[in-house]
Amino acid sequence: MKNILVTGGAGYIGSHTVTELISRGYNVTVVDNLSTSNIKSIKAIENITGKKVNFFEQSIADTDKMIKTFTDNKIDAVIHFAAFSLVGESMKDPLKYYENNMCGTKRLLDAMVASGVKYVVFSSTAATYGEPKSVPILETNETLPTNTYGETKLSMEKMFKWTSLAHGIKFVALRYFNACGAHESGLIGEAHNPETHLIPLILQVPNGKRDFISVYGDDYPTPDGTCIRDYIHVTDLADAHIRAVEYLFNGGENNVFNLGSGNGFSVKEIIEFARKATQLDFPVKIVERRAGDPAVLTASSKKAQEILGWKPKFDDLEVIISSAWNWHKSHPNGYNS
Repeated sequence: MKNILVTGGAGYIGSHTVTELISRGYNVTVVDNLSTSNIKSIKAIENITGKKVNFFEQSIADTDKMIKTFTDNKIDAVIHFAAFSLVGESMKDPLKYYENNMCGTKRLLDAMVASGVKYVVFSSTAATYGEPKSVPILETNETLPTNTYGETKLSMEKMFKWTSLAHGIKFVALRYFNACGAHESGLIGEAHNPETHLIPLILQVPNGKRDFISVYGDDYPTPDGTCIRDYIHVTDLADAHIRAVEYLFNGGENNVFNLGSGNGFSVKEIIEFARKATQLDFPVKIVERRAGDPAVLTASSKKAQEILGWKPKFDDLEVIISSAWNWHKSHPNGYNS
């Protein structure tokens, strides 16, 4: 079986992907500096899979250590999650994002080239598109990011392209929308600090961590006046990353894929799903719109379905939010509960 290295493998999407890889028989090595993640997620993965995780607490920016890790573990491919991802923070401190996301990826690629590792799947983002002129968004849509985070991710995609031409590394970039939900075991889930994602923010209210949930505007040109977004269960995202690696192993060329459910749900709909999942009512406050929030963002995943054979299995929002609630009610303070 192939040896796969996962950068950022202690994080939210990374930990779910590591769990799926191990469950499918892959030999997995995890590299994470734990700057935005928690070592307890690694222990949780071991509890789920019954196997010891080959974990290294180190930075991808340390090229010499990465070369040693690649060589010692005979790595065949990389799944790259290690990046900062807070849009607001990226606008306040753009150089932090250029240093970590772009420079870190550059040094990771240095190590891959030096070690002869030829395959990488990259966790990109729908933020590369900016504010789309049409929906659902296709991979051929214009890429015009409106924040530093999206700009760094797009630049990283281009870095992979040019490195591929020079050194023969094959890559897949996966652009996805709102990751959500948690592992069916309830042992790993979403634990960001600060939290910026809608579903965990909503669930903080019935969990007693927040007095109410704010809805930023209810006068958008949508059926109920609130923004519509595309939500994907984190386990479906993990499956897509594994399918992308296998696509490269089977001779696939460089490619970019959107990952979305194809269905949009409004903020008010998400709140109602959360009320059903928790069986609790909670207060909601309508506040002013946030600058730069498009009314509707949904993706076409037709290309991923046709080429990778990927299709979301967890496409019921009530099921998705129930899985998130199962995690959050038992981990109200994340892994520090």
